[in-house]
Amino acid sequence: SLIILSMNTNHIKVQGRQLSPNDISYIRELIHNNPSWSRRRISEELSKEWNWRNAAGQLKDMACRSMLLKLEKQGYIIQPPRRCIPVNRMMAKKIKSVPHDQSLIEGKLKEIQPIKLLSLRKEKEYEELFSHLLQEYHYKGYKGVVGENMKYVVLDRHNRILSCLLFGSSAWKVESRDKFIGWDIVTREAHLHLITNNMRYLILPWVKIPHLASHILSKVTKQISRDWITSYGHPIYALETFVECDKYKGTCYKASNWICVGRSKGRSRNDRYRKIKTSQKDVYIYPLKKKILKEPSHK
Repeated sequence: SLIILSMNTNHIKVQGRQLSPNDISYIRELIHNNPSWSRRRISEELSKEWNWRNAAGQLKDMACRSMLLKLEKQGYIIQPPRRCIPVNRMMAKKIKSVPHDQSLIEGKLKEIQPIKLLSLRKEKEYEELFSHLLQEYHYKGYKGVVGENMKYVVLDRHNRILSCLLFGSSAWKVESRDKFIGWDIVTREAHLHLITNNMRYLILPWVKIPHLASHILSKVTKQISRDWITSYGHPIYALETFVECDKYKGTCYKASNWICVGRSKGRSRNDRYRKIKTSQKDVYIYPLKKKILKEPSHK
């Protein structure tokens, strides 16, 4: 179900919010009293009224819009007609081809140091190249990413690009991860945004430097939480990733002291409703805090 009934049957839980009958009535009145407003305007005004913001203080109007869609689907409200057909941005987005040097880079790690880890939130000139390299050379391809995310390119001392990394939203529910951390359902829902998933990791195929992959991961663990605070107003407490065990051994993660906490059950990382079947994967975690998220979800 898209809407979860709480212990109090007068309340419903939608998009992470507990809604009372008064909340539903307020939304209905907001729609009824402002017939000229678009769906977007309604979600923006409701977010302002409820002061629904992320840790960086930005209005969560997209989360609000998703909540309204779920409420409408379940028959709680009727929104105004759509003014335009929404475009699937991920499907419509076309990755541009970007010329790039494919000359062999080989030798010892010390010969190309210092390695620079650049966040694309600051170095936006690499955005198109990052997208093209992932789509062209990563076995999963790349169409884009939504939600909180961090993109990195890695350069050597000569400013040659070596690698691309993408971190995004953590998986909704992973039994082995949740057990390792010590999460119950309530604590997981409260803290899930404090974990990020290493969704893509690419060492470019013409780069042949032993131990480079684990060295880059070590740099990421020292930098990513600071970058997340700057961009989104909250830290990262742990990193996770899923390694397809029929294709890879997870060697670079093991060498970087990531912990293999178990194996997935063959469902998609965002499969809340157990409908999407995928290959099994080894689940790796890298805690950035000694006591990772085991404190109560409210203080």
